[in-house]
Amino acid sequence: MQHPTKEKLAVFNRTRQSFLGLGVTVADTHFGRLRGILGRRELQPGEGLWVVPSQGIHTIGMRFPIDVLYLDEHFHVIHLIQGLGPFRVGPVRMDCHSVLELPARTIYLSQSALGDELLIGSPAEMEIHWKALRAREVEVQMEDSNSRGPR
Repeated sequence: MQHPTKEKLAVFNRTRQSFLGLGVTVADTHFGRLRGILGRRELQPGEGLWVVPSQGIHTIGMRFPIDVLYLDEHFHVIHLIQGLGPFRVGPVRMDCHSVLELPARTIYLSQSALGDELLIGSPAEMEIHWKALRAREVEVQMEDSNSRGPR
């Protein structure tokens, strides 16, 4: 999915069928990546920052812990950190394409894990995805009922 700079994005863990955030901001400029979430008192549930491109982050100057998910170019989780505290430096991952910074306990509550596939997009893109997913589920159900035949 594309990532418009101004619009808040939704992040959905396709593997676990759970949302990680509905109000995630994109940091895809030099200044946006440099500033990150510095100066914030906290991240509210559902908020977050998607740092693109990025191979690692730090929490120097921050006042609260965050959960961090490192993603490859296909939005698969390749590394994660629960509760990265203030004034820490996360590892640099050369195979990383982008990083999600989310409120602490988001990883736990969403049950996200290594290898999970995420969807990141606008609410309109999420709606298109959901409609396609529902249509596929209906197709599968019809195929299953047809394969069983009459009773």
